[in-house]
Amino acid sequence: MSVEKVLLACDSISTFFGKLAAWLIIGLMLLVCAEVFKRYILNAPTAWIFDASNMLYGTLFMLCGAYTLAQNGHVRGDFLYSSMKPRTQASFDLVLYILFFLPGICALVYAGYSYAGDSWRIGEHSNVTADGPPVYHFKTVIPVAGALVLLQGLAEIVRCIVCLKTGAWPARLKDVAEIDVVEEQLAASEHIDEATRQAAIERTHSIDEAARQRGLGGDRHP
Repeated sequence: MSVEKVLLACDSISTFFGKLAAWLIIGLMLLVCAEVFKRYILNAPTAWIFDASNMLYGTLFMLCGAYTLAQNGHVRGDFLYSSMKPRTQASFDLVLYILFFLPGICALVYAGYSYAGDSWRIGEHSNVTADGPPVYHFKTVIPVAGALVLLQGLAEIVRCIVCLKTGAWPARLKDVAEIDVVEEQLAASEHIDEATRQAAIERTHSIDEAARQRGLGGDRHP
């Protein structure tokens, strides 16, 4: 199996769990809507709703971390990074992954495993309300999510090494992308002449390509 296939396999794992966790937003929405109806229409609020909504949202947030990393979607200061050559980008990323990412995520997995184990041993329940719901299953998500992020992070480190050798970012598993509305806004404006509109569109394309050059991979050279 080639390195690229291994990287895409890691991307697939992160994407699978991210999309699976995304369905929790449906449960969270139904839960909140039902509670609003009960609280304000029936005057019968539920005591454990706060804990349940926190656990649903927390699970969604944690399990989507690896997916976001696989899609190169985490926040980045692109004003300098996007102007660098791929090898320079890979050098910065590799150093930061080794110095900050690996120690932090390994600590998260280790601590999360301990928290989850203690929670299961004592049958921990939430103490926010009387007779709160169990939380040991929720704390189990911490080491699981950390392990998924660690796996994807190792794939990103391999991507950096490949880029340092080849001068181009390896291919990345593509998923949904944000809709670029700049062209639509420019086309809808009646106060911009055609030459100015076309020049703005071309500038937008160049900025967008520079910002995405790390995530697209495969077809860029220094």
